[in-house]
Amino acid sequence: MSPAQIKNSPTPDELPEWLELVRRQVGSLRYGVVEIIVHDSQVTQIEKTERLRLDKQPAVAKTSVKDNH
Repeated sequence: MSPAQIKNSPTPDELPEWLELVRRQVGSLRYGVVEIIVHDSQVTQIEKTERLRLDKQPAVAKTSVKDNH
């Protein structure tokens, strides 16, 4: 980023409201997707899809009982 770009970057107070909404949605996810819907160059909708991942459980060892008769 050039010094001119840094100087002209908006302060957090000048950022659009939707950007903070997206930031919060992303921050609340462990796994998932945040989609930004745009209509006529305007953000009109933000969608969040959360995924729940199940831990792989170890396979249960099969035990056999032998009849010693």
